[in-house]
This record gives sequence, structure tokens and C-alpha cells, in this order.
Amino acid sequence: MQLRYGFRLYPNGPQRSALAQAFGCARVVFNDALRARETARAAGGAFPRTGDLSRLLITEAKKTDERAWLGEVSAVVLQQSLRDLDTAYRNFFDGLKGKRPRMGAPRFKSRKDNRQAVRFTANARWKITTGGDLSLPKIGDVRVKWSRSLPSVPSAVTVIRDAAGRYFASFVVETEPETLPDVEPVVGIDLGLGHFAVLSDGTKTDAPRFLRRAEKKLKREQKRLSRKARGSNNRTKARVKVARAHAQVADARREFHHQLSTRIIRENQAIAVEDLAVKGLARTRLAKSVHDAGWSAFVAMLEYKAAKFGRSFHRIGRFEPTSQVCCVCGVKDGPKPLHVRTWECGACGSVLDRDINAAVNVAKAAGLAVSACRAQVGPVPVPAQRGEAGTHRDGQPTVVGIPAF
Repeated sequence: MQLRYGFRLYPNGPQRSALAQAFGCARVVFNDALRARETARAAGGAFPRTGDLSRLLITEAKKTDERAWLGEVSAVVLQQSLRDLDTAYRNFFDGLKGKRPRMGAPRFKSRKDNRQAVRFTANARWKITTGGDLSLPKIGDVRVKWSRSLPSVPSAVTVIRDAAGRYFASFVVETEPETLPDVEPVVGIDLGLGHFAVLSDGTKTDAPRFLRRAEKKLKREQKRLSRKARGSNNRTKARVKVARAHAQVADARREFHHQLSTRIIRENQAIAVEDLAVKGLARTRLAKSVHDAGWSAFVAMLEYKAAKFGRSFHRIGRFEPTSQVCCVCGVKDGPKPLHVRTWECGACGSVLDRDINAAVNVAKAAGLAVSACRAQVGPVPVPAQRGEAGTHRDGQPTVVGIPAF
């Protein structure tokens, strides 16, 4: 399986300038190719092939005065930009054919985009030096913060600059699955906003609400940004501060997702989750809290970690009535308002925790053998019959406090 490994880069001043030039050249070639294809489409002609675009927009363009600066960066970066455009068109047309989720048509890139990236393949002859630096053609040896070793030799590296001005090196490598020792527990997971994750064994993990906790700082930095004159250097500095504040929130959320997903994968042999309609919930009044939770990213981590470590991952349909069915007797009791956190089953009289009951039903819907006794259910007090009430003394046939008939 293929996994992506990202590491922080720390280029110096000249290297940052060289990377900025590489970002700009790749962006210009991408936009020129997109313009050429859209012009041909509007004229009713066939799309220019990648080879023709490469010869026209790179090889021939370097010989002109207007595009002579394209020769100052690695040619591999420019070729990969054309391949990125091919991939964007392929994904767009596959979405129209129903082969993948729909996405928009390729659009022109801007130097003001939050993310700038260039890719170096093996043809560029990049390498990792003996000192641990990343040697890139026409850029130099860039210092890397290695947090772990790569499992195999990568064939390409993508250099990324985010909105906060940070640089990263992204490697996609082939890895072999690492099978963990088998364990007995299986678990269903109910995702929510009050509690981020509730497991079928009764474990509840509170939602950290990283965005909510950082709102005061974000509001302050955003207010300072709005007061700066457009086009000024102070506005650029304020924009970077806002981006860094958002990056800190995103990093904290990602770290939380990684720690929780890894713990769940290690402790359980099979995991079941519900396919939530995140896009629909993001259009409600709960939109900020839904985005703050990051359910989709968390489920994606569970899925690829389960494949990596030899665990079973199950995703049930979003229309399963997990909150309406009693996990003890299986009777459907109907929908309930969100403020109802515990409810009593009208059939068997069990008192159920709404979230734990839903987690158990998620596991059962996925075919996992989860016992309802782990859902912390209990019988509700039922009024005793007249002949059963009171206390019997010394084998007396009468019941204390109730006259005999």
C-alpha cells in the first residue's frame, strides 16, 4: 500500500527565493496549458496533447525573451505541472462518468493561492544527503526535520508551502502491511459533538473543540488584519499571523485524531463506524462545530490504519436507525429529540444511554458480535403487583400493610 510521509523543511533565504521561482514557473506553465486547451475546446477542436504542449510551452518558450526565465528552474518541475493538469482533467471527466465523486473543472492557479507545490521525480536527480539534507536541483541542500525514517526509498518528492509560510517535503512510498497481534475486542463507534467518539464498550471521549477554544485569538488576529491597508506589508504580515493561528488549530486537531485512531486500532480487532452526511450537517446551524470535529479526517485515518495493521474496518449506511433501536431487544422505538440523552425502551424496560446504544447498534449493523451488556443498560423500576408488594414475615400468608381478602 502507498502512504504519504510529510516532513518540515527549513530553507534559508536564497533557497526560499529559488523555491518561489520554481512555484511561479510551474504555475505559469500550468496556466498556459490550461488556456491552450480551453481555447481549443471553445473553437471546437481537439485537446492539444501533453507532448505538443511540452514542446510548445516549455522547450520553445525558453527560447523567447518573454519566457526565458523558465530555464532557471528544473525542467522536471515544469513537466510535472503538465501532468498535474492531465490528472485534473481526468478526475473531472471521471466524475462526469460516475467513476468517482464529482469535482469541478481545472481552474487557473494564482500566486495568492494558499498552497503552492512543485514535484521532483527521479529524473530530477534529487537525493537525501549523508548529512540528512534534501538536495534539490537548482535549489540546493535544504535542511529537513526528520521525525521518523522512511520505510522504503521514495521515487518522488513534493515540496509544499502552506498559507502560514511553512515548507514541507511530502514523500509517497510503498509500504508493507504491519500485522498487529490479534486481540479479542471489537467495537462500534458513534461520532458526535458533545462527545467526539463513544465506543460500544462505554468509553466516551470528549470533543476537544480546538476551534472554539482558539476563537478569541483568531478573532483578535482577524480584527488586526482587517485594519491594515490593502497591499501593504503590514497586511501581509497580519495575514501570515492569521494563517499561523489557523494552522495551530489544524495541527492540534490532526494530532488528536492520530492519537485516538491509533489507540482504537491497537486495542480492537474490528472497528465499525457510521457513514455520516457531513456535507449536509455542515449546512445547518451546527456547521462550525461539525467542521471543528473533523469526522471525515478521523474516519479516513481509521480506515487506512486498519488496512496497514491488519484490522477489519466496516462502514455502515447513514440511514441505519442506530438511535431508534433498543440494543437489548431490537425493538424500534422511533426518533427522539437531540436533548434526550437517555431513554427507556417501551418493550423491555431497559434504560439506555443514547450514544452508547447507538455505538452498539453500529457494531451490530456491521455484523460484529457486540453484547448489549456492554452498553451500560439497566432495568427501569417497575411497579410491583399487589400480591408481590410488602415484606413477608415468618412465612405469614398475609402481606404487611395490605389486608388479606
